[in-house]
Order: sequence, then C-alpha cells, then structure tokens
Amino acid sequence: MRVAAISVDSVETNREHCRRQGYTFTLLSDPKAEAIRAYDLLHPGAGPGGGDVARPAEFLIDATGTVRWAQFTESYMVRARPETVLKAIDEIGLAPGQAGPGAR
Repeated sequence: MRVAAISVDSVETNREHCRRQGYTFTLLSDPKAEAIRAYDLLHPGAGPGGGDVARPAEFLIDATGTVRWAQFTESYMVRARPETVLKAIDEIGLAPGQAGPGAR
C-alpha cells in the first residue's frame, strides 16, 4: 500500500513542510490545481490571503486505478481520522499490494 498527498503548494513548500513535519509519504505539488480541479476539490479563496486551496479528501484507489472509497469535507480543517481510513481498507478488502499504481 502506498500513501500520497497532493497540494496546491509549490514543490519547495511541500519539501519544507515534509521536512518540518517528518512526513515520509509522497507529497505532490499541483500549483495550477489541475488534478485538484479534476476531482472537484478546489476551495477558491479559502486559503491564507484569499488564495485557493484544496478541499480535503481521502481516496482509496486499487491497482487498476478504480476509486474504491472516498471521503470529502467542506472545511480544510477537517481530515479523516486514521481509524476511519483503516476501517474502510478492511471493509473493502484492500490488502497491502492491492492499492494504487506503484503500490508496495
């Protein structure tokens, strides 16, 4: 299984954020919000200084690229609890090695 995140922040900002927070997962940069718009996750004007931000969402995607589970929120302050995601993994039977392209 592989964890990845995407943000409207620059590569440099994401790199620094990962360093400061100790994140070891992939954090992708989408400064033009192309992928974020494709999943209808843009929250215009909700960021600091009125900038656009990505609305939080979590997806479980299998090895074929099929979205098997998703959770969306309206507030950038709300994220899925780890136990919620783990329960969804168990319920849909998404075992390690079955998640997303490049899964381990």
